Amino acid sequence: MTQDNKNKSLLARILSRGADIDHKELPAVIAAFILFFFIFAGYFAVRPVRETAGTILGRDRVANLFLVTWVASIAIVPIYGWLVARLRRSVLLPIIYGFIAVALAAVGLLLKADPGNIRSMQFFYVMISVLNLFMVSVFWSFLLELFNKEQAKRLFGVIAAGGTAGALVGPTLTTLLVKQIGNSGVLFMGAAMFVIAILCQRTLINIWQASGGEGGSGGRDRPLGGNPFAGFTALLKSPYLIGISCFIILLSTATTFLYFEQLRIVSQTFHDNEARTRVFSIIDAVVQTLTVLFQIFLTGRIAKSLGVIALVTFVPLLMVAGFLGLALSGSFAVLVTVMVMRRVGEYAFIRPGREMLFSTVDNETRYKVKNLIDVTIYRGGDALSSQVQEALGHAGWGPAFIALLGAVLAAAWGVVGAFLGRSYNRTDKAVLAGSNTAAGH
Repeated sequence: MTQDNKNKSLLARILSRGADIDHKELPAVIAAFILFFFIFAGYFAVRPVRETAGTILGRDRVANLFLVTWVASIAIVPIYGWLVARLRRSVLLPIIYGFIAVALAAVGLLLKADPGNIRSMQFFYVMISVLNLFMVSVFWSFLLELFNKEQAKRLFGVIAAGGTAGALVGPTLTTLLVKQIGNSGVLFMGAAMFVIAILCQRTLINIWQASGGEGGSGGRDRPLGGNPFAGFTALLKSPYLIGISCFIILLSTATTFLYFEQLRIVSQTFHDNEARTRVFSIIDAVVQTLTVLFQIFLTGRIAKSLGVIALVTFVPLLMVAGFLGLALSGSFAVLVTVMVMRRVGEYAFIRPGREMLFSTVDNETRYKVKNLIDVTIYRGGDALSSQVQEALGHAGWGPAFIALLGAVLAAAWGVVGAFLGRSYNRTDKAVLAGSNTAAGH
């Protein structure tokens, strides 16, 4: 072991084994890893409560809530655009996590006073469904400003593992504690984790302000300015961003099709609400255990050797087989297998890959258009696919037909992923050609 390795912390040594991390990058990578840990620990601790609320509300109410969630996600984009245009990131980002902490605590108080209140459950379902995408999008937007394109390809896999580790710890704590503290207590626990996330975000901002590299100078910590609706117009002008939007819509469609099958099968299999919460927690724990291993040891290496195109096409092709399996057998065991397969693939490959796609665009696009795609477009896909699935069900088409439709859409998802991967690779070649030309002069 070298002297440098002896001086590293255990976490630094583990992360360095999973990716090629320069010693100057380590503080930012570790801070981002820990911040993402607490963001996901907070969200995934309360996620089983949302899933339990969904089983109580029922498929019809949840399908309608998907529409409400989409409307809320549309409303949040210009509000966020206005804030990011006027507030420094060092002010805005901690405020966002503080708002989430207060919101979770408030819902916890409502559920503690009346655990069976349908309106409280509906409000919580919509709120957490909007905020979970929003907070993750904001996190990656900042990292895209902190790290350049080459660094993103090397480092985003191990940083994403921080979120996965948090997503493992969060539901594990819920599984162990839900019987003692109840669902309202789980929400209070999630709120506490977002308070810790505020402190972690401050640390990462300090590192960013102190560094003199890409996006790191203190002079860049200023409002972006511009029109709060600029994200909408920029999206419509770019075939590349439209392609990412189509990719996200097909991703959300696959997720929604599986989600409604989950509601149906879990409701039929488990009749006690706390038992359902424990089942969802166990599934989350299995998913996150597998994902963190993939992210630390595989994601960065695959991106470096096979390119981003491999990250964004492998899972869609896998889901074609998964949906075909569901069409043949719609049992709980098959559903769990496909759900685990999809979620591990999304977190380990799709999520880092799609964030890398945004490393080719400017800062305003990263904050304004990216948030529009990650939240509004994603939830729009949810709303559309949920209504289509409900309409097919009411028309008499069974789960097998819907699974076959899912397989066709998953194949289209893979085609769009291949287009985006090739577009990303072309920018790599253009940068390399520019560098060679400059060297020739």
